Amino acid sequence: MGDPVFKSSGDSPAAAIGDDPSPGRLLRAAGICKSYRGNGSHIEVLRNLDFELDAAETVAVVGASGIGKSTLLHILGTLDRPEAGRLFYRDEDVFRYDDPRLARFRNASIGFVFQFHHLLPEFSALENVMMPVLINGQSRQAALSLARQGLVRVGLEERLNHRVNTLSGGEQQRVALARALVLKPALLLADEPTGNLDKRNGEEVHRLLLELNQEVGMALVVVTHNPALASYMGRRVTIADGKLTETG
Repeated sequence: MGDPVFKSSGDSPAAAIGDDPSPGRLLRAAGICKSYRGNGSHIEVLRNLDFELDAAETVAVVGASGIGKSTLLHILGTLDRPEAGRLFYRDEDVFRYDDPRLARFRNASIGFVFQFHHLLPEFSALENVMMPVLINGQSRQAALSLARQGLVRVGLEERLNHRVNTLSGGEQQRVALARALVLKPALLLADEPTGNLDKRNGEEVHRLLLELNQEVGMALVVVTHNPALASYMGRRVTIADGKLTETG
């Protein structure tokens, strides 16, 4: 499938990059537009939205359901393409990539944690965490080593070979977190990562997210309804009329 035509105010990637003087800038979204059509309706979810994120920065995206938080996260993570706008990681306009190259970039540079962990139930915790490494083209030995390190770090050294459908909800989410970070991505995107967890397990995931942000130096963008988790982030933003607004 070919790339859609993206509107922009610049004539080339270099023109837009020239507007971005910060050497610590990891991500910059400019003029992002996304709408949905169905049942005769046309809903503009994101409207000329701009967003900037520095390396190792933490941001919570908060607000009511339906305002476009998950849509924004999917575009920042290149899981979905906008109808208009540009998205820069470092100095690369990534929506100019074709789909195979975009998939390779996403595998190497971005980690994802969702409310529903999306693990493969028939595989062990270790095998699930190995998957991104194998997709990255590394050897099975490397994948085993990195996956084991990741699971030990999230406290699951006694669960390496357990099938994930035998683990508790909190343990499953920690497996998902280890999988997201196994390649040490520059950016972790989390969509309601504690939404299905009880208070104790939710607080454990909060703690791990913040510790790993510091240890790995990854930037972190979290969509959450949880005020406690949001309060731990360096910035808090919401979406109003399709654009980002700082809330604190």
